[in-house]
Amino acid sequence: MNTELVSRLDRKTGVIGIVGLGYVGLPLMLRYCEVGYKVIGFDIDQDKVRTLKAGKSYIEHISSKRVADVIGRNFDPTTDFSRASEVDALILCVPTPLNKYREPDLSFVINTMDSVLPYLHKSMVVSLESTTYPGTTEEELRPRIEKGGLTVGEDIFLVFSPEREDPGNSNFATRSIPKVCGGCTPACLEAGLALYRQVIDQVVPVSSTQVAELTKLLENIHRSVNIGLVNEMKMVADKMGIDIHEVIRAAATKPFGFVPYYPGPGIGGHCIPIDPFYLTWKAREYGMHTRFIELAGEINSSMPDYVIAKVAAALNGKSRSINGSKVLVLGIAYKKNVDDVRESPSVFLMERLREQGAKLAYSDPHIPTFPKMREHHFNLSSVALNAETVGSFDCVLLATDHDRFDYDLIKTKSRLLVDCRGRFSERDSNVIKA
Repeated sequence: MNTELVSRLDRKTGVIGIVGLGYVGLPLMLRYCEVGYKVIGFDIDQDKVRTLKAGKSYIEHISSKRVADVIGRNFDPTTDFSRASEVDALILCVPTPLNKYREPDLSFVINTMDSVLPYLHKSMVVSLESTTYPGTTEEELRPRIEKGGLTVGEDIFLVFSPEREDPGNSNFATRSIPKVCGGCTPACLEAGLALYRQVIDQVVPVSSTQVAELTKLLENIHRSVNIGLVNEMKMVADKMGIDIHEVIRAAATKPFGFVPYYPGPGIGGHCIPIDPFYLTWKAREYGMHTRFIELAGEINSSMPDYVIAKVAAALNGKSRSINGSKVLVLGIAYKKNVDDVRESPSVFLMERLREQGAKLAYSDPHIPTFPKMREHHFNLSSVALNAETVGSFDCVLLATDHDRFDYDLIKTKSRLLVDCRGRFSERDSNVIKA
């Protein structure tokens, strides 16, 4: 059974393997290293592995010092997946995007699993952390493992434990965010709890992998639906000439029954724009149509077009069109104070502005050069904000409200300022709320 494995994990003598060294895998690796485990990190990106081997970080809120402290001591990054044979636990932190039809794309999970299958062995635990639909662990991973001759729950132990990272959140770190864990069998769950309890303050066991999978989807759908609601409220309030941000501040004084959510130009990141579609897709298998969830998705997806219409109207009020106008986009990360552009609504805004002929530039103190992305391409670098720069643009569009922006400078020097984040008052003659 799993007694020997649990003992190795509890004594911190077990070797941990983490596949995918991005915003989820890298902080998780550091946490395991910092409490004394040996960690082998796997990634298909050779540039990432070279950077880590040099003791440097490629994620802004993770310092290079933390990486340098564990390289050569108890962390070994590699692109060689055959080294999975050396680990006692294998944690999969790979992307789960949508395909062009807005359906789940499990190719990263499946390809990763197929890559490590020849190197799986008895008395090890495999944990999937990538957000996915209920049934993925049992329907996709378990059959592949057992086809290789290992019986899940007896020879090898399989769990699902969804990641809950919130990049840039200084109030919560890997250690302090409770960890939900569900196993394919009771023995699997026991191994999963042993895997995480030395590095996470609170591990929350649930009865199955399906419960754990649906838990993560509920968390993110809850946010998506509430953001959709407040975005719709914003559009209604705008028609009525009411400042929605003042309304939210007032409502938030109620000490019960209300949680403040804030409108914006859309939703971004690796979870909120994607995860609801994993459930809507799976629900169709059961003859269910998730109307409420899909409506929120439609509202949130429409927000970039709403903002562009606001930009067009604002420029029109200055006797200009988007075509030929110089537009400066402030903030291209998906949320403030991070360097993450995955699914960022700012990028969608930039594409729509480019399609309509705008002369684009952006400023983001966290992203000096527009990164390589699978679907979005801009050959741009961040411009420095000063009085001359800001004043040279026909329109300044505040898309992501980083704390490092000089908002007094932006307000006083912008000819026309379109505000998606409620940072400015429409009492200023050059400000348009979007």
